Amino acid sequence: MTVKRMDRLMAILIALQQEPATAKRLADKFEVTKRTILRDMQSLAEMGIPLYAVSGPSGGFRLMESFRLPPLQLDSGEALSVLFALRSLTRMADTPFRQARWTVMDKLKAIMPEQTLAHIESMLDYVEVEVPQRSVKSPFLSNLLAYTADSNWLRVLYRSEKQTRWLELWPRKMYAAHGYWYCEAYSINHGEQRTFRVDRFEAIELMEVPGEEAVRLTREAERAVDGDEGSTRIIAELTYRGALLAEQDFHIGDSVKQVSDESWELDFMCPASEWQWALKFFYGLGMDAEVKEPRHLREELLRMAREVYDRYSQGKTDE
Repeated sequence: MTVKRMDRLMAILIALQQEPATAKRLADKFEVTKRTILRDMQSLAEMGIPLYAVSGPSGGFRLMESFRLPPLQLDSGEALSVLFALRSLTRMADTPFRQARWTVMDKLKAIMPEQTLAHIESMLDYVEVEVPQRSVKSPFLSNLLAYTADSNWLRVLYRSEKQTRWLELWPRKMYAAHGYWYCEAYSINHGEQRTFRVDRFEAIELMEVPGEEAVRLTREAERAVDGDEGSTRIIAELTYRGALLAEQDFHIGDSVKQVSDESWELDFMCPASEWQWALKFFYGLGMDAEVKEPRHLREELLRMAREVYDRYSQGKTDE
């Protein structure tokens, strides 16, 4: 019996200790066929687990009331912190631990006294991590996480806003933000580190790089990633709304500081590769931000504003 199947059998026990469940419901939950669940039930029965089935609309598989799994000792604060984190994961369309997020929640709830569980669940109703609902899927998420952990070089087919092409990447970090998964990777094609949306990866394959070449590429990537050549210091004054929007950005959120009751400041180093992003970001903030430095960023924002003004003032006539 494989480890994966043993994990599923244990998860089925945990789920049934919470409440009865039909074979179809369990099959949907663990993403297997109904026949697989029925075979699992037979295996559990052969192990001596006291299972029985009830027919009818409210029926399903049940555990004898006398059967209990050994408890895991967690205090209410520990359980609250884990359930809070897990519940935020369930709101994401994809995670590298898609099934585990549900089974761990079942396990925790199964071991907690009813009174403690009721107290924790009432607290969870008043706190949450905001995760926008996204319909996009990231089929290579788990593989990409494994390759990143192993420091593999990859060839990926990536779909950007303008084109789809093969890129040669060294992934360094993965993170979730705004309901999407992102991968920070050094790109040989671009000669710098960039951020890629994981749901836009259409194919991934390992790069066969000779030992000496791999060492050279890795050192080149590390210099590009760790160095700050070409970076520009940006300082901007923000309104309350501007500060809220800037704080939501994964990279610069920590750089927002309140300087008075009505004013906030954003001070960070912007890599050359992110210059176009900075232009769009501050232009989008409009009157909720005023760039103080550098001067050429102010000039670029003024040029963009004039272009928009010219577009909308064409054909305008005096009344």
